Amino acid sequence: MESFKDGREFLKAYAWERHRTFESDQRKGVSMPPVQKPAADGATLVSLVDPESLSVGNTPVLQIIRQRRSRRSFTDESISLEELSYLLWATQGLRDPYVAGRPSFRTVPSAGARHPFETYLSIHRVDGVQPGLYRYLPLDHKLCLLRVDDQLPEKVSDACYGQTFVGKGAVVFIWTVIPYRTEWRYGPVSHKVIALDAGHLCQNLYIAAESIGCGTCAIGAYNQAKMDAVVGVDGVDEFTIYAAPVGRLSLA
Repeated sequence: MESFKDGREFLKAYAWERHRTFESDQRKGVSMPPVQKPAADGATLVSLVDPESLSVGNTPVLQIIRQRRSRRSFTDESISLEELSYLLWATQGLRDPYVAGRPSFRTVPSAGARHPFETYLSIHRVDGVQPGLYRYLPLDHKLCLLRVDDQLPEKVSDACYGQTFVGKGAVVFIWTVIPYRTEWRYGPVSHKVIALDAGHLCQNLYIAAESIGCGTCAIGAYNQAKMDAVVGVDGVDEFTIYAAPVGRLSLA
């Protein structure tokens, strides 16, 4: 039982007591960190379907909740750009227009609207999109191409301790976290609420995927160093926190 002590303490709300007296960078008047990593100059950008124009995802919520489960078997079919646009909007898209210098309000809950996550995509089979590694730009509702790599499905599966079904998805969502976005406001309680926020994020993917005849499976078992290397982050100020493959489901 002693070996579980630190983990159990992390889950408790004691940090809120420290937060009451902690002088966060927000309280010190430090400028709010950027809500989105910018695309590199000259990067290839892919426009997504505008959320107001989406025609997918109309399955009744009651039906979705009843059928929702973790899916580990996908067909080799592709998904459409509209479907990917919908999944991205449902998990990190803007709910209201963004106002510079203010928090961004999105389709998922996040403590203090801090939204500390970045969404990377290992795209394998999306109609009209070259396979490769991308990052979602929620403020622009676009994809930013990071690199083309024919071995991405294998690398992602390997980083997930050889879970081969991960690389068989049409796309793999890989979420990283930039902790300072939350630490700037919440100090010592940040890491508890980041963990809570990650759950909100992935649950929206489950619901959205099921609503278009696809499925997903949340992946918490991955090699940290390998997955950070796949998406190209430093593992300190930004690191992988969650992953989930999405694929078409067999109707059989």
